[in-house]
Amino acid sequence: MLSVRLQDDFEDRLNNLAEKTKRPKSFYVKELFSRHFQEIEDIYLAETAMEEFNQSGKKTISLKEMREALDLDD
Repeated sequence: MLSVRLQDDFEDRLNNLAEKTKRPKSFYVKELFSRHFQEIEDIYLAETAMEEFNQSGKKTISLKEMREALDLDD
């Protein structure tokens, strides 16, 4: 079980949508998760990985250097 406090405008919009469509608010919260959670998860995990990499002190290489190292240039 999870409780979430919404901003007033989000709560008003959710209440309005639920009332007009005669669906429970939980339906729309579940819809938001099922349709958008993967995207949000990807963004935040990528940001975290980038921060960890930046803090590691490891050296980066350019795309050109990588292509040369892998002998990918035609």
